[in-house]
Amino acid sequence: MATLTNRSIAEAVGTALLVYFGAGAAAITLMIANGTKPATPFNIGIGQLGGLGDWFAIGLTFGIVIAVVIYALGRVSGAHINPAVTIALWATKRFPAGDAVAYIIAQLIGAAVGSLLFFLTVGMDAVTIGGLGATAPFPGIGYGQAILVEAIATFVLMLAIMGTAVDKKAPAGFAGLVIGLSVTAMITSTGNIAGASLNPARTFGPYLMDFLLGGSNLWGFFPIYIIGPVAGALLAAFFYDRITAE
Repeated sequence: MATLTNRSIAEAVGTALLVYFGAGAAAITLMIANGTKPATPFNIGIGQLGGLGDWFAIGLTFGIVIAVVIYALGRVSGAHINPAVTIALWATKRFPAGDAVAYIIAQLIGAAVGSLLFFLTVGMDAVTIGGLGATAPFPGIGYGQAILVEAIATFVLMLAIMGTAVDKKAPAGFAGLVIGLSVTAMITSTGNIAGASLNPARTFGPYLMDFLLGGSNLWGFFPIYIIGPVAGALLAAFFYDRITAE
């Protein structure tokens, strides 16, 4: 097994890639809709911000990056790249507490670095127009509704993780594909409700960089993206153990 240092580095890098490309795709979508970037008939949503095409493109970007990280770094760290996943594996006694703390710290650092790198790549419009792809409930969606949808979507994601990556009886080689596709589906179907974070680190990175770089202060929404994903992941992990018990 790789050292905890190397595993933590893998988690940080994996989460940075997730935020750079996934949250970055959300920011670019906003910038296209605003007319910041050249538009063509092939642009996602064709100028209709929030259209299903927009969310599918964003979700597919997340899904592909997650699959890449799982296949490239999964053998090093397990490719949690999500504090909710790490907490669920710890709670079901599959992961040591000390390692879990190190992983979560690494994931949060990686998320912040990924968001910063996206800003350095794109410039200030990424903050002022794209919000660095930060998640927030959409108009008309209450706090409780946002927590609920995040919990439900993360429940599905964690079920996919349990069934394809954690369960020792799972067929080999499918985890990255199935987990990536589950994220794509959840973002496409729930993105226009609360942003479809499913991951506290994915929200933390853009929130921190938006705040530090003079963008929006969205910290009041952050509990949504802790409570919802963690609750959903815990429920899925315990549910899976219950129904597969022999």
